[in-house]
Amino acid sequence: MRLYFLLLLLPAGLFAQEDCYENKDHPMPVLSDTAKKINELKLAAAVTDYRKDSSNADVIIWLGRRNAYLGYYDKAIEIFSKGITLHPADARMYRHRGHRYITLRCYDNAIADLETAAKLIKDKPDEMEPDGLPNAKNIPTSTLQFNIWYHLGLAYFVKGDYTNALNAYRNCMKVSANNDMYAAVFSWTYLTLLKLDRDTEAKALYYSADGKAEVIENGEYRNLYIAIYTDQPVHPDIDEVASVILKGANPVGISTISFAVGFYCLVKGDGDKERATKYFTKATGTGMWSSFGYIAAEAELKRMK
Repeated sequence: MRLYFLLLLLPAGLFAQEDCYENKDHPMPVLSDTAKKINELKLAAAVTDYRKDSSNADVIIWLGRRNAYLGYYDKAIEIFSKGITLHPADARMYRHRGHRYITLRCYDNAIADLETAAKLIKDKPDEMEPDGLPNAKNIPTSTLQFNIWYHLGLAYFVKGDYTNALNAYRNCMKVSANNDMYAAVFSWTYLTLLKLDRDTEAKALYYSADGKAEVIENGEYRNLYIAIYTDQPVHPDIDEVASVILKGANPVGISTISFAVGFYCLVKGDGDKERATKYFTKATGTGMWSSFGYIAAEAELKRMK
């Protein structure tokens, strides 16, 4: 009954992909006991708020987000779907459901949601998105419009539609209002340009960036610019260089860096599939199943087969 209800909410002609994890078993996120307890307490608070006012858009969004942080991705999608029914013009509902469709590898569904969100934000002012998992400085580092374009770019990227991915990333760069946003979207845009053999544009983008700029969250992306990316051929000692920036990184950071290094070697290193496979496997070996580095590496490994 629930699956039928969700299908009714999808755009006409769009159905779940064959390899989509929606309504299937999927790995749960790896959380420390402390992190799990904190997230469970925050989910309980979100449930209480929802019982008080189940039609409030902010309450619905946080209930969905809190479920997703604990790995209840299908439940989160169900909640955001209800939110879309009640608030069909609220771009945030599509943005968050699109994110969780990416998590569950339902890329066509994600693209449909995020394209809808992009239409809804047209000609509207941007707004900061509060973090569900605050950084050390407790300063939000991304906006609604940034996240819509960023996730849309990723959905196209993992499907191998690099032209549409680039379009999304270019729009994302336009709304990158701080160093953290720019560092993240720079990396994906740069790799996408290289994949599309648009080396002149990639070179121009590389020299326009500032890898030394201070960031709060996205140190991995900044370090990729400083240590890995270059206008020259792939560094002959890239494995040694990569080991330096991988040292001390947390599992999500390892998946982020490993995917990027592998893809960089693949598109700029004369199709170095052996090295790319090694790094993609390192990214998926972290167990960070919902992280974007893992998701992208997983997609590339499937393509390489």
